[in-house]
Amino acid sequence: MKKAYLYIAISTLMFSSMEIALKMAGSAFNPIQLNLIRFFIGAVVLLPFALSALKQTGRKLVGADWRLFALTGLVCVIVSMSLYQLAITVDQASTVAVLFSCNPVFALLFSYLILHERLGRSNLISVVISVIGLLIIVNPAHLTNGLGLVLAIGSAITFGLYSIVSRYGSVKRGLNGLTMTCFTFFAGAFELLVLALITKIPAVASGLRAIGLRQFAAIPVLTNVNMSYFWLLFFIGVCVTGGGFAFYFLAMEQTDVSTASLVFFIKPGLAPILAAMILHEQILPTTIVGIVVILIGSVVTFVGNRFKERDSAMGKAVKQAADQSTAQQPLATHSAPISEQED
Repeated sequence: MKKAYLYIAISTLMFSSMEIALKMAGSAFNPIQLNLIRFFIGAVVLLPFALSALKQTGRKLVGADWRLFALTGLVCVIVSMSLYQLAITVDQASTVAVLFSCNPVFALLFSYLILHERLGRSNLISVVISVIGLLIIVNPAHLTNGLGLVLAIGSAITFGLYSIVSRYGSVKRGLNGLTMTCFTFFAGAFELLVLALITKIPAVASGLRAIGLRQFAAIPVLTNVNMSYFWLLFFIGVCVTGGGFAFYFLAMEQTDVSTASLVFFIKPGLAPILAAMILHEQILPTTIVGIVVILIGSVVTFVGNRFKERDSAMGKAVKQAADQSTAQQPLATHSAPISEQED
């Protein structure tokens, strides 16, 4: 159990420093370029674990698997993470971190709408509390950076959608979370590379510039990928993207899902503190109140999941006991006639 909490601590630190590292790299790299680089490196880091999982189950990837990875890569890497990266370039890292941490709320809503899963009482309460926290941070009456907020919330919504699509696909295709994540990253990075190359076509590049989308015109691929930025790219790709997910899944193997999910419950509180310490970002009083409210919503979800898992475990134990009793019942009914015949 100590090992599990160590994995959770490392994963939490990695994920909480993600926005800070990406903000620091923003001046040297195009946002889409940085997205491509970090997810390719992250996929390479996760690859040995994914191949090991496939080998243990004797599973080989087929065309249907790659079609699933193409879909999850599109939703996660191209849409959600591009919105996320753009949000970091125009807004504070601390604000983006908190808003993105609300993606489990949207995942719950999508699980209800798409998978028709019932929302438990604790989950419903958590959704309401988290939405209140979001409104406090966004503060619609005094919007100062509407674009950043729209991009960050859009990223959280689409990541919540990706979570549900990925979960449904992994169950249907019989793939674990780590394998899904690894090949989703590979597929998404490849799709981004294709798009980046398309934007280099002169007619496409000039068209994008004409409509004001200069960041998407002639997207660089290897510009500034050199020794000067080696350690920054190493931290973003290997530690944050690859290592963060690797330690999260290792924690899940050592403990249960709800305990491993502490990573995402702590991040809204820790990320703004790190941003204030490293980037010297100012945290507004309304943001602090919103963070506290969202953390309360996270605690409600965590406690609710713990009770649900405990009740589920107790239900299984009762069912097993009942099955054993039923299995022994015919033996007891046969013993009486035998003993009567002996008498």
